Amino acid sequence: MVVRQHRSGGGARAVCALVVVGVMVAAAGCAVDGGSGAAAEDRSGPGAVEAVRRAATVLAGPGAEAGSAEVSTSMETAAGGTRVTIRGKGTYDFRTQSGRLRVVLPQDATGEDEHRPITELLAPGALYMMNRGAGVPADKWVRIDTTALADGNLVTGGVTDPMAAAELLRGVRSVTYVGEADLAGVTVRHYRGTTDIARAARRSSASARGALTAAARGFGTVAVPFDAYLDAQGRLRKVRHRFSFANEGPAREVVSTTLLYGFGVAVSVPLPDPRDIYTGEIEPGRRE
Repeated sequence: MVVRQHRSGGGARAVCALVVVGVMVAAAGCAVDGGSGAAAEDRSGPGAVEAVRRAATVLAGPGAEAGSAEVSTSMETAAGGTRVTIRGKGTYDFRTQSGRLRVVLPQDATGEDEHRPITELLAPGALYMMNRGAGVPADKWVRIDTTALADGNLVTGGVTDPMAAAELLRGVRSVTYVGEADLAGVTVRHYRGTTDIARAARRSSASARGALTAAARGFGTVAVPFDAYLDAQGRLRKVRHRFSFANEGPAREVVSTTLLYGFGVAVSVPLPDPRDIYTGEIEPGRRE
């Protein structure tokens, strides 16, 4: 596991490469996707582009029909000839851009190592992790400044922040309307296209801009393919981003999928007390 340490005050704080880089692949660069939600009648052409670009705006809108949702995520890639997947599940509030997820890591390629689930708290500009391993006490949180991450925490934590996944769609370059599909009993409109992370960063909300701007600086490739599925209200129900890493050797692909359902769910994300945040050194190469 690759971890960069930044010294601040009395101790070192881990700021990079926690889960995906350590458990799935070692990588440094990444491309990100962008887009937004659409009105029900927007099917193709400029209407499709606008529909996808509005996804983040619709999700953060007022009322019980949006604002918050239950979330399921998966992040997969090929490592050592084996395809591995990290899965997450929890709830997220798009208005406060905060959420709580339980992230399950894959076994090692041998199938022998068991990894305890990681609890992740998502907040504007920050990621908190418990059961981090690598020498971090079991009862302590690790706090990561997502604006200091080369990927803006789009893949580092093994989960793409749901709001970031939607905000990325603001940078859409081109969109094709594929057609209608059924998603868990809900009729959705399937859009496929490419987004630009730098454009998404410029168009994102103020609270998401710092992390996306960091990602725009750190990624080697800014064009990323995506598939987005919107319901009749223009709400993003599913989005799949295909991130391309190319720092050493051939490019590797990481596929991140976010599913949204149960809109209007109550979400409570109390942040850890500063006394419960670990500020010591993360042990390189070690995980639990």
